[in-house]
Amino acid sequence: MFEKNEIDIILSDVMMPHLSGLELLRTVKSQQPDLAVIMMTGYTDKEVILQALKAGADDFISKPINLLQLRTTVDKVLDKLLLRQELASLKRLDQLKSDFLGLISHKLKTPTTAISLFIQNVADGIGDPEDAGFQKTLALVQAETLHLEHLIQDLLYFSNIILQDRQLQLEPIEPGRIARQVATSLQPAAVSRQLDYQITIDPPSSPTLLSLDRERITFVLRALLDNAIKFTPPGGSVQLESSVKDNLVLIQIRDTGRGISRQEISKVFNKFYQIDQDKTGQVRGFGLGLFYARDFIRKMGGKLSLDSQPGLGTVATIEFPLPDEIQPAREN
Repeated sequence: MFEKNEIDIILSDVMMPHLSGLELLRTVKSQQPDLAVIMMTGYTDKEVILQALKAGADDFISKPINLLQLRTTVDKVLDKLLLRQELASLKRLDQLKSDFLGLISHKLKTPTTAISLFIQNVADGIGDPEDAGFQKTLALVQAETLHLEHLIQDLLYFSNIILQDRQLQLEPIEPGRIARQVATSLQPAAVSRQLDYQITIDPPSSPTLLSLDRERITFVLRALLDNAIKFTPPGGSVQLESSVKDNLVLIQIRDTGRGISRQEISKVFNKFYQIDQDKTGQVRGFGLGLFYARDFIRKMGGKLSLDSQPGLGTVATIEFPLPDEIQPAREN
């Protein structure tokens, strides 16, 4: 039951046939250290109690058990568990902030250094504006300036949404409609890269509304489309398709970019991980887009997966189950 179900709290005897309560406790804590476990015993053996405490027992109830004692103990343990979860969340958030600040300093260093050196040379009268070399350097600095602008936009988003750990703000949303809005907003970027950019929204017989967080689903779609556009060479194609099939709302983003190896796919959803195919050490972005994209989709009850092969492009698929009330009835 423990392995197959979500368990809130475990109450276990100490003395049981086949598997003792202490053995069960150790097994449970080895797999889910934060799961609350209360041990029940008619014995007052201090050695047993000490072993249980060392194994991570959250509390004890002495037999015979009365309901008042049971209720009080359970309430106390759940309160303690909630506090423990809040402390763990604060520690994770603190670590994330520390890691993120270190990443920011590294990512901002290259563009700001290049811009600063160029401005200093101009101020010192070094370089001829009519010279081809000067114009080439100017173009590179303009590109770094645009990159810096994008980094700052990403930084503001991550600090406002992610580092503050905002709760989901669910509302009825038509996925196809918001997918079209996001895709349309990124069309100029695709055109500038000379990509064949297609948006296909399969209209259902009636609007399909899902309970989603508007800001987070927008983030996910923008992150996936931005990656597709960024890693597809000029002349390639990027396609967004939205449809309803087999009781699922599907949103797929296909590209003809470089693709991702099987070994890399297992890593791209890790926090701060970035694929550096050119071995430059200067990959754009913070390496957080896919990590939070999958996290957000999961929290909204969906699934995000990638299918890719080197040289053949990538397909990102978002799946949301249809609400029960709008699923077609099954024939007996």
